[in-house]
Amino acid sequence: MTSGARIDRLVTSGTFSLDGGTWDVDNNVWIVGDDDEAVVIDAAHDADAILRALGGRTLRAIVCTHAHNDHIDAAPDLAARTGAPILLHADDLPLWKQTHPGRLPDGELGDGQRIAVAGTELTVLHTPGHAPGAVCLYAPDLSALFSGDTLFAGGPGATGRSYSDFPTIVESIGRRLLTLPDDTVVHTGHGDATTVGSEAPHLQEWIDRGF
Repeated sequence: MTSGARIDRLVTSGTFSLDGGTWDVDNNVWIVGDDDEAVVIDAAHDADAILRALGGRTLRAIVCTHAHNDHIDAAPDLAARTGAPILLHADDLPLWKQTHPGRLPDGELGDGQRIAVAGTELTVLHTPGHAPGAVCLYAPDLSALFSGDTLFAGGPGATGRSYSDFPTIVESIGRRLLTLPDDTVVHTGHGDATTVGSEAPHLQEWIDRGF
């Protein structure tokens, strides 16, 4: 498959709420595509800003790495304005319904599923831990991994709140992400990018210690 796809990053701002607390957050919205079509990974906070970044391209799908409200709050509005389906792993439906009780996603994400856009493919990797239905998206043509809140520069995503589990996220990272090429760029849900090779050494220490 010949890819003409590129990766665009948009940062939007809003709040994250769970377990009775609310925090201000900046989120990375990733747009993968070419001049004609794209997919959006995590429609966070601001449908207007995402539409401007799309610039008239056909939106093929709105892919949710997980269903914490800060990653999905703009998804229904964006879907209504573009006709694009919202895709989410079924294990995250309880979280989704906390934010959008009257509107279900349009389709499910499954491990190994491939999403084609602009001559490239995004492979869904189910990586529970930060949330039960958390997924990452791997695009080998682009040497890119879209990790949501599973892996960041410096370590795993947070596991201190409901629906999360630290041993599970470390196992997911070790089994599904550290097996990818070291030069794979990790495009995270918040903050700066990293690489698989940069994160592997200290993550492997946790795995070897049994968490």
